[in-house]
Amino acid sequence: MAASPLFAGFDFGTESVRVVIVDRRGATVGSAVAPFQHGQIVRGSESAARLFSQPLPPTFALQHPLDWIESAARACRSALQNGAIDPNRVHGVGVDFTSCTMLPCRGDGMPLCVAGIDGSLPSLSNQTHAWPKLWKHHGAISQTGRLNAVARQRSEKWLARYGGAIGLEWLIPKMLEVIESAPAIADAAQIWLEAGDWFIWQLIGSPWMQGDCDAMRLPRSTCHAGYKALWSPDHGYPSRDYLHAVNSTLAEAVAHKLPGRFIAPGVRAGELHTSMAERLGLPEGIAVSAAIIDAHSGVPGAGVGSAGTLVMVMGTSGCHMLLAERERLVAGVAGIVKDGILPGFVGYETGQAAMGDAFDWARRLAGHADFSALDTAAASIAPGADGVSCLDWFNGCRTPLMNAFVSGVLGGLTLAHGPAHIYRATQEASVFGLRWIVDTLRDGGVPIDAFVATGGLPHKNKLFMQIVASTLEHPVSIHQAPHGPALGAAILGALAAGTEAGGFSNVAEAVDCMAGSRSAIPPPAIVEPRDDWACDYRNYYKRYRALAQEAARSDSPLHPAAFAHSS
Repeated sequence: MAASPLFAGFDFGTESVRVVIVDRRGATVGSAVAPFQHGQIVRGSESAARLFSQPLPPTFALQHPLDWIESAARACRSALQNGAIDPNRVHGVGVDFTSCTMLPCRGDGMPLCVAGIDGSLPSLSNQTHAWPKLWKHHGAISQTGRLNAVARQRSEKWLARYGGAIGLEWLIPKMLEVIESAPAIADAAQIWLEAGDWFIWQLIGSPWMQGDCDAMRLPRSTCHAGYKALWSPDHGYPSRDYLHAVNSTLAEAVAHKLPGRFIAPGVRAGELHTSMAERLGLPEGIAVSAAIIDAHSGVPGAGVGSAGTLVMVMGTSGCHMLLAERERLVAGVAGIVKDGILPGFVGYETGQAAMGDAFDWARRLAGHADFSALDTAAASIAPGADGVSCLDWFNGCRTPLMNAFVSGVLGGLTLAHGPAHIYRATQEASVFGLRWIVDTLRDGGVPIDAFVATGGLPHKNKLFMQIVASTLEHPVSIHQAPHGPALGAAILGALAAGTEAGGFSNVAEAVDCMAGSRSAIPPPAIVEPRDDWACDYRNYYKRYRALAQEAARSDSPLHPAAFAHSS
């Protein structure tokens, strides 16, 4: 009897890549993590000092593309070894990746930063704009402002799919940044693409990897393109007229330097090429899925393969996603994309720019080494934090304001309050921000029937999850997969493999068998709302919304602009 098929999920984060190898029931057979040798290449880092003669600007965040290949190879081989797995049992590969992490390439797929351009230029390794820009790179501030201003002046209809604003971290602002800041690099770039798409291209054999998948056939994920590159299956990229109104070189770059074919996550992008198969220790010819954004991979990884369930990925920030049957343009929602998360659905992406990192800020402010004492103290405080009000915009507001320039607020403080009050108020504010997102979607006609939480916070912070359930006034399921995005990527690999290779052809069946009720994953933990807290939080949520309305006004004394020094 032949051994049962396995599927590999590659989960690319900011500091490392995780590989999990699972069976058809989602049970992990082998797993491993490999850090990136150069880590985040940012101002003050050892890598930046080694690579560049001048300090990086504080807004820059780069990565090394060879780290992605080398770390993936180490992690995959370690996962096979840790599980004593026969590589021939692996029948499909899926990949999730941070986004928008992007890079300029030659036409054969070679990143600009690792070589010159056919001898016509010297090595570009010392040119910062030749390197991949990590998702958190914030160098395109002025370019983003201009892109938004022109789009609003022209009443561009596609802007409504993004909550009325283009994000600072997205593909086209980053392209424009290079065009305006380093025109020689922009000229040298023959292809611009997301790192997730670049990695898939290498897996299936770019010319640089001695393969025959040329640039016109490189697979671009509808997830990456739809959420981070202003693309839609109905209208493509923004019009050349709009782009010309912003910058004529940008218009030509979008027209000629974004080649490829658009493929939804879970759809086969190609087969694993010999060159990468040898590096990874996997069989050549196995199915490779189109890529997906890391947080979005948490949707199938949380056992959700149908419409109506809000998947709340809760970590340092919050990314909350929903599958729906219909597209409804909802003001303030960061992305609405057909086939953006799973094929056959409209995917809604919303987010909170600060969550766990805001809790960690409160911990550091209190001088605690860990959260244990702070959690205990905060749990003894009643809802409302004894009058302390908080606005959770410590890193701006994504949904529903799409405004990176507003800031957090703490109010109602007296000498009777201590660190635990600030900590509890910060948690409550994060949940009120989540409730605002839910209300925004529902008011826009998008149904939400259930809630599933995944990520680090739901498993570590019982108080926070009790506040979540009570404020939403609905039970919340905490999915028990330890590495949801990696499992989601493996599910996409199983879909790409199809039934002929031991995988699945139906999205709902794949998700249910590998991460849902029919999987080997333990049943979810259910957090029920507390009726007494729910009553209190209705009132405190109204107070939060009133505070948010005041703080969002450009002339508000709570707006950060009020504290700026005039020249």
